[in-house]
Amino acid sequence: MRVKAIKTSKIIEPGASLEQILDQSIIKLTENNIIAITSKVISICQERFVKKEEISKYELIKQEADLMLDTKHNPYNIYLTIKNGILIPSAGIDESNVNDIYVLYPKNVQQTAISIWQYLRKKYYIQNLGILITDSHTTIMRRGVTGIALGWCGFEPLYSYVNKPDIYGKPLRVTQVNILDSLATIAVFAMGEGNEQTPLAIISKAPKISFLDRPPTLQEEKSVIIPMEEDLYGPLLESAIWLKK
Repeated sequence: MRVKAIKTSKIIEPGASLEQILDQSIIKLTENNIIAITSKVISICQERFVKKEEISKYELIKQEADLMLDTKHNPYNIYLTIKNGILIPSAGIDESNVNDIYVLYPKNVQQTAISIWQYLRKKYYIQNLGILITDSHTTIMRRGVTGIALGWCGFEPLYSYVNKPDIYGKPLRVTQVNILDSLATIAVFAMGEGNEQTPLAIISKAPKISFLDRPPTLQEEKSVIIPMEEDLYGPLLESAIWLKK
């Protein structure tokens, strides 16, 4: 598998055309590639930001989060929240690599992924193409960020080992590989978190990928989300005190 980060020709400003960014950044595209795009680029193109002078970050987080953890233990001034079915710090609000603004999650992120998929397939006359909209993410009790997929299109999101044998021939019962977040992690690693100015990446020769010639169904979109009551960490999540929007 290969991952190539793509440097943009200039800093992306609010209101920029996402299609123009893709045209200028992706010179050549062939079959069976997956394009990763950081969600911040999409948010900036959509002008999804708030000036810091207009609202405090705490109030903005309360406004944007679906649930917000009620806690007095907050050593980094980062609030644990749930948004769009994802456990994530500060409702995904970001203030890195921008000046005097808070960047919010993009609107209609899944539909945006589908639109990018349709645009690039048509432009390059290709059949098999994947799209990932990524964000940095944290893991419980692990230091540092990895990656997570907020939106996707063009391939099946999970690889199932259920009923497949392990090395001793015993059938596996529940194991599935989250392809979306696995690829998002390597893309986020390649794109970087600082001044690299590489908000896109091309992933090629990835294993276990089953490409689709259609957008995902609603059932497929929901297949990667686990309700709190079914989650392995459910007892922790359900015992917490959550402030509702």
